Amino acid sequence: MIKSVGKKVWAFDVEWVPDPLAGKLLYKLPDDMPDNEVIKEMWKNGGATEEDPMPFLKITLCKIVSLSMVTRHEDDGQVNLTLRSLPSLPIKSVETDEKYIISTFLDTLGRLKPQIVGYNSVSADLKILIQRGIANGIEARHFSKRPDKPWEGVDYFSDRSDHNIDLMRILSGWGKSTPSLNEIAVVSGIPGKLGIDGSEVAPMWLEGRISEIVAYNEYDALTTYLLWLRIAHFAGLFNDNEYVTEQELVEQLIITESQKAERKHLLNFLEEWKRLSSYHS
Repeated sequence: MIKSVGKKVWAFDVEWVPDPLAGKLLYKLPDDMPDNEVIKEMWKNGGATEEDPMPFLKITLCKIVSLSMVTRHEDDGQVNLTLRSLPSLPIKSVETDEKYIISTFLDTLGRLKPQIVGYNSVSADLKILIQRGIANGIEARHFSKRPDKPWEGVDYFSDRSDHNIDLMRILSGWGKSTPSLNEIAVVSGIPGKLGIDGSEVAPMWLEGRISEIVAYNEYDALTTYLLWLRIAHFAGLFNDNEYVTEQELVEQLIITESQKAERKHLLNFLEEWKRLSSYHS
């Protein structure tokens, strides 16, 4: 269970797709083979079937295309929330580079050392950042630095560190008793998947629909943050009144950000949140 709420908390989510370059190198495919054909070959080698044509591939063979997070910073009792994405909206071509996304996030994470929160982040999101960071030749010295003793500093590599919270590990059980993010979110009155799911990210990327991927990524980051709030409330780290106030801060963040042309999609999240919340009132 969550033991504390840090002064800086980042609830993050990562989106990735099969990496055509990795596929060409690993399976010795022609350099001029189109990306969509390379990815089909990667799925084939990954065990594709008629029932599962797009199997989950080893994350080393995938490239990160988006990373979104909700950040909570508390200073002298004042709480400030932000919603940030890499690449940012509106899309800037330089920010779509995988190396830029990974190095920017890990460098900032390593320097500011917030408490990070994810869903299946220990086994997936954080691991792909590390594996693909290594594949891209990135230096992440601040992120990688570990204290000599557990109590002497932040350690993102320790399974027992309260600086690296994986909500799925808190909620997981044996076999099918482990809920997906969508399942635990929806039954808790929090929006889960809106319109698309993870299987559609690769086709969207092939079609150049990066803005839509970032929008989808931002939904998941908000979902993860709201679930973290609910679990922290369950753990007694926010009392009833504080929990209401924290949710109001998220609502205000969504309203403010949705006024920007590039973030009108957040109104869909707010509408669904209000609909689901009505069942818990």
